Amino acid sequence: MQKIAVIGLGRFGYRLAQTLSKLGAQVIAIDSAIELVNQIKDEVDIAVKMDSTDRAALVAQEIDKVDACVIAIGEEFENSLLTTTAILRLGVPRVICRAQTAMHAEIFEAIGAHEVVQPESNLGEMLARRLINPRLRDVIPLADGYSIVEIDVPTAWIGQTLRALELRGKHDVNLVAIKRPKGHSDGEEFGVVSVPKPDEALQSRDVLMLVGSQEAIEHLPRA
Repeated sequence: MQKIAVIGLGRFGYRLAQTLSKLGAQVIAIDSAIELVNQIKDEVDIAVKMDSTDRAALVAQEIDKVDACVIAIGEEFENSLLTTTAILRLGVPRVICRAQTAMHAEIFEAIGAHEVVQPESNLGEMLARRLINPRLRDVIPLADGYSIVEIDVPTAWIGQTLRALELRGKHDVNLVAIKRPKGHSDGEEFGVVSVPKPDEALQSRDVLMLVGSQEAIEHLPRA
């Protein structure tokens, strides 16, 4: 079981801690506001009100022993920066920072953060892509302009086999898996067809997990 600390329980950090806990991680949730700590205390393993820039307090909560730490502090950039520095000095193997601006992101990277996320920016980019292609469900950016996407099966592909579609040759994308709804309801409970076979025929409610360049993904059928 992964042990993950989430520091900062604004909307982003609170939802992150909730979701991590539901997915089976051992979560330590930290904030300087007691009301936020009290709100989440029954949903995570440990909820603590503390000064996240205090090294002694961090060690007392065994933050130096977590697998990853997410610094999700919102508007208080100086506090976020000092917290990140303290966490890095503890030797936490994976430190992820939330940044509100590109400049903040550059600073976090410069001091050694292993990963920086910009939720507002990412959400705006995701919304733009979904407006252009309504079938797009999710995007996971990879390095060098490549992404993994989840997309509802295009109408023209329904009933066709993967062999006939030639996704790699004709569309320059690779199929990772097919998410297929269980039963006949309209719910969102999916089973997964991993390593799909060439003669697998696509069904009308399939969701395809594809990987490819941004250019190739943007040219996928949208109807």
